[in-house]
Amino acid sequence: MKVILLCGSPRPSGNTYQVLEECAGVIEDQGLEVEIIPFVGKKIESCIACGKCEDLGECSIKDDLNSIIAKLREAEGLIVGTPVYFGTARGDVMSALQRIGKVSGANDNFLSWKVGGPIAVARRGGHTSTLQEMLMFFFINDMIVAGSTYWNMVFGHAPGEVQDDEEGMNTIRRFGYNVAALIKKINE
Repeated sequence: MKVILLCGSPRPSGNTYQVLEECAGVIEDQGLEVEIIPFVGKKIESCIACGKCEDLGECSIKDDLNSIIAKLREAEGLIVGTPVYFGTARGDVMSALQRIGKVSGANDNFLSWKVGGPIAVARRGGHTSTLQEMLMFFFINDMIVAGSTYWNMVFGHAPGEVQDDEEGMNTIRRFGYNVAALIKKINE
C-alpha cells in the first residue's frame, strides 16, 4: 500500500516539503510506503480541454505530469501540499490537479476511493481558501478525505519556521495517521 505526496513548492527543502516529510514519516511508521514527488524543476501546464485523454489514457500534453499520473494509478492514497500564494494554491498545483482529475474521469476513474487530502502552508493567511479550493478536486473525483484535529494548515515563512507551529504539525501528524489507518481499513 502506497501514498503519493505531491509537494507543490518550488523550493527543494522549503516549509511545504518539511511538512510533507513529517506527514510521510507518520504514514511510514504505520507500515505504508510513501513517495514525496516535489514540483521543483517540473513543468506542468494547464489543461487545454482537448479531450484526447479519453483515447490516450493519459494527458496529451507532453510535460512532467504523465509520470506522476502513472504513479498515482498504483497508489492507494494521495496527499497534496502547497504553499499559499496570494490566498490560493500555486497555479501549477491546481493545473496538475485539474489534469489528473480529467484523465481519471475520462478513463477508469483511478482516483475513486483513494484516501488523502490537501495541506496548505502559508506565512499568515489564505490557508482556508486554499484548502477549500483543493478539496473540490478530492470530492469530485470520488475520493475519501481523512480528517484531523484541525484543518490541515501550518504557519511558516522562512525555511524551517513550520517546525515552530506545534499545533499545525500535530494536526498534520494526526492527518497522516488517519490517512494510513483508513487505507489499511479499506484494504482489510
